[in-house]
Amino acid sequence: MNFHILTLFPEMVMQGLNTSITGRAVQQNKIGIEAVNIRDFSRDKHGRVDDYTYGGGAGMLMQAQPVYDAYQSVAEKLSSEARMRVIYVTPQGTPFTQSMAQELAESDELVLLCGHYEGIDERVLEEIVTDYVSIGDYVLTGGELAAMVIVDAVARLVPSVLHNEESAQTESFHGNLLEYPQYSRPVEWHGKKVPEVLLSGNQKNIDAWRNREAVKRTRERRPDLYERYQELSACKEILMQKKLHHMDMIELINRGRAILVGRQDHGEKGTEILLMDGESHVFFHTWIGNDRKADESAADRQSAETILRRMDGLCKYPVEVLSLHQREFVPVAEELGYGLDMECLQAVYTRREKLPITGLYRTDGGVLENGISIRPLTMEHLDAACAVYHTVDDPEYMRGRIAKGAMYGAFIDGQMAGFMGVHDEGSIGLLEVLPEYRRRHVAMALETYVFNRFIEQGMIPYGQIVVGNEASGKLQEKMGVCFAKEHVFWLSKLRDWSLEEATSAHVGGGL
Repeated sequence: MNFHILTLFPEMVMQGLNTSITGRAVQQNKIGIEAVNIRDFSRDKHGRVDDYTYGGGAGMLMQAQPVYDAYQSVAEKLSSEARMRVIYVTPQGTPFTQSMAQELAESDELVLLCGHYEGIDERVLEEIVTDYVSIGDYVLTGGELAAMVIVDAVARLVPSVLHNEESAQTESFHGNLLEYPQYSRPVEWHGKKVPEVLLSGNQKNIDAWRNREAVKRTRERRPDLYERYQELSACKEILMQKKLHHMDMIELINRGRAILVGRQDHGEKGTEILLMDGESHVFFHTWIGNDRKADESAADRQSAETILRRMDGLCKYPVEVLSLHQREFVPVAEELGYGLDMECLQAVYTRREKLPITGLYRTDGGVLENGISIRPLTMEHLDAACAVYHTVDDPEYMRGRIAKGAMYGAFIDGQMAGFMGVHDEGSIGLLEVLPEYRRRHVAMALETYVFNRFIEQGMIPYGQIVVGNEASGKLQEKMGVCFAKEHVFWLSKLRDWSLEEATSAHVGGGL
């Protein structure tokens, strides 16, 4: 990922970002950062880039032409296929959040425009800017500090920038909770001791203590976040009534990715819940109750339609994807313009202990006696993976998964024998073994590897098997997974985007 900062003070930006984690990531070519001096594109012999505003008023305004030329100097170097966003940092923009940082981290190229004086000529903003972003309700002398904040927050979410890949998942704002208190040596300092539980070595008790402290701290310091946490916790308690059937939704909440779009209580009939994954923007809908059919009354159908319509203003992608947990709601969604893509079985690995790896792979990434090794895929494997995977019509989805570090390959004698990964909404899937390497336990090695990674990170491994895929079903049985009795239904709706934009959208999971 590359960051391009359009500024009048390039030295200020580069000095601030070429240190610590971002500086190290630049040196290791994990990200790129450049500062483009807008003044270099002035057509005034004195290098001026500002002028008085039409209509009068205090202060000067940055002119359109130097800003546009600076932007063009960046844009003309980039591939037409690059996913680019142009951000104008301004107090008038959308408040910057961790969720926005995660979204921006999906970009290939991020251009940040720093204003000064009274701002920038509106005409150039209309022509080049895709996002208006604010880091807070206050005014700075220029946009450089705000741009540096955004770069720092986004860069650390780029795969491999942080040495500890769990760091970005467990720190402040994950799951609407602030981070728990942390301690280092010595055990006692200024008469204050490290809590005994942290010295116990009992990880289960440590995790429980950390969660309690995170909840307590959030309640005291950020009641707004705590309110969201309570709402999702209440939803999780309801979803747990049918744990296997709703593991996808439960894990969204556990992993801090769930956004509550709507919840409707229907008394004795049950409760209707609609969640959105804050990262993939996939929607998840269910009705938990007394096995009530959605089409038994006009009132139920109207309620379902009302809650499903709440998705309309939230979707930011050409294909809106919906996961339904009851067949009865499929006709309701179809009336709203959705088409059924697939019907799946939900498979969940419920044990907390890791699977044995003997005879399957080595934990250090080395080559096992039978010649197999497992390691993350890189872009050099993209074409080969897309050529053999049976449901990926467009390489952009696979490309995004590889870029996220979410694809793992099994290699035999240096050749890719198969691969598996994690879908953008969090389910395990994308499993494929090349024909010449089948019956050599490659699929089991890959699943064991991915399952164990999930367990190490405190997540529950789950996936969805397309109904009729008997080979995958048999493999999951060997892995010891549990199957939900009810099915999950994946639907999608093509919105008013161009066909070219639509081809890069995600259309559901499946092993």
